[in-house]
Amino acid sequence: MNKPLPNYHAPVWNEPVILEMGHPGRRGVLLPALEQRVQDAVGPAAGLVPPSARRARGPALPEMSEPEVLYHYLRLSQQTLGMMNISLFGTCTMKYNPQINEAMAWRPEITHLHPYQDESTLQGALEIVHSLDLILRELSGMDQFVFQAGGGADAAYTSCAVTRAYHAARGELAQRDEIITTIQTHPSSAATAAAAGFKVITLMIEDDGYPSLEALRAAVSPRTAALMINNPDDMGVYNPEIREWTRTVHEAGGLCFYDHANFNGVMTKVRARELGFDACMFMLHKTFGAPKSGVGGPAVGAYGCSEVLAPFLPKPVVRRDGERYTLDYDRPRSCGKIREFWGNLPVILKAYAWCRSMGAQGMAEASDLSVLANNYMERRLLEIRGVTRSHPDAKSPRLEMTRYSLQQLKEETGVEVHDVQHRMSDFGIDPMWTSHHPWLIPEPFTPEAGEMYGKEALDTWIDVLAHISHEAYTTPEIVKTAPHRQAIHRLANAHIDSPERWAMTWRAWQKKRANPPAAHTSADNTNATAS
Repeated sequence: MNKPLPNYHAPVWNEPVILEMGHPGRRGVLLPALEQRVQDAVGPAAGLVPPSARRARGPALPEMSEPEVLYHYLRLSQQTLGMMNISLFGTCTMKYNPQINEAMAWRPEITHLHPYQDESTLQGALEIVHSLDLILRELSGMDQFVFQAGGGADAAYTSCAVTRAYHAARGELAQRDEIITTIQTHPSSAATAAAAGFKVITLMIEDDGYPSLEALRAAVSPRTAALMINNPDDMGVYNPEIREWTRTVHEAGGLCFYDHANFNGVMTKVRARELGFDACMFMLHKTFGAPKSGVGGPAVGAYGCSEVLAPFLPKPVVRRDGERYTLDYDRPRSCGKIREFWGNLPVILKAYAWCRSMGAQGMAEASDLSVLANNYMERRLLEIRGVTRSHPDAKSPRLEMTRYSLQQLKEETGVEVHDVQHRMSDFGIDPMWTSHHPWLIPEPFTPEAGEMYGKEALDTWIDVLAHISHEAYTTPEIVKTAPHRQAIHRLANAHIDSPERWAMTWRAWQKKRANPPAAHTSADNTNATAS
């Protein structure tokens, strides 16, 4: 251990939910009376809302002043700020989001736009979209990008929709009803393929840490519509036979889709088209410096494809015509729409600004640092008692992340990976990410250093884990009962999905509170405050 561990303790506020706060008549904003000439021109406001959409009574909102609202959310943020520290969230590249990009995205030139404006008034915005399209073409080798997809899973579904349209245009859709993926590819590939009506064939991992070429050849057939994979996959393993994979699928008449969720370690080093892929996606809200999507947004899954697939892209597509930019809706073979309009412009702007500020040299350096940091972390983490690496004998390279296991720690101490997560938060460290399901490695965790943290921060993260390992072997109850320094103790997981204990809306919660379920024991308390 190189230095003292963070001495952290979260503030604890006895804070109600906001819908339990407020006083009748209190307001944060007083709106002026509507001018008479506007009333005369527009008519009664109620007349603008169809009768079927009108409320029978006003919404049950808390009546509060602006300072009361501000202080409430400040107190909530104080209770969680300790989690906003070192975050090595693996399988999804987490990056610092530059504040200048946030400031640009809040400018009225962005926030006051409407997608139904005339194209002549959208030239600056469309230029940004088209310029980012060109940058991503250079990084991938693809011929066209669109930004309609609202995240990684949306982009995977876009690929399924384009695949469907492509095979339908060739008269082969009825025959080509299978999509091949792998067990360690992001689950959204299999899920979206199934949602698009395809049968999913999943290849299993073999001794080298990835499925064999022989397994792929056995799965490929005249029914193959596409291959959908991550590379590096969600375990950090890069498949060195990837060109043979794409060639095999193409020989059978299928398409190949590259999920670039783990692009950081191969950024500027690998171009999807040169590896034989027909389409790929980038997550702008991760790899390209825009905030990670939370609860469904904001996010953009940039989807790019070859010239052959471009006619089937979702519409509209932003095109440059001389010195002007246009929205091309005249696309008779388009797969339609994946989401509304033409993309989440604030996220596109942030990603474009990140790319321009980094430049090709900066991206290459970031990729190098990401791989270097991962290798440094791997050396130190494997020195910690109870930590092992997935496929320890596999010789395939690990790039920007590695999947580890705490199974040995659990067997020897009884401490589980979730216990360790809770304990990490006691040190003001964002709890480590485990892995996507299914858990191929028992008690997994998957840190990704990326390029944004210095060696000191990585050492702190590793030192905290080493300290917790020591606690697990000496005083395991400290870890099993964590967190101890947070505003909220751990939840009673047995009741997480209980409809008797939880509600999705305030109104539903009020109904349940008026008719409470049978009394629960104190051990079931899900809001026990940490001491």
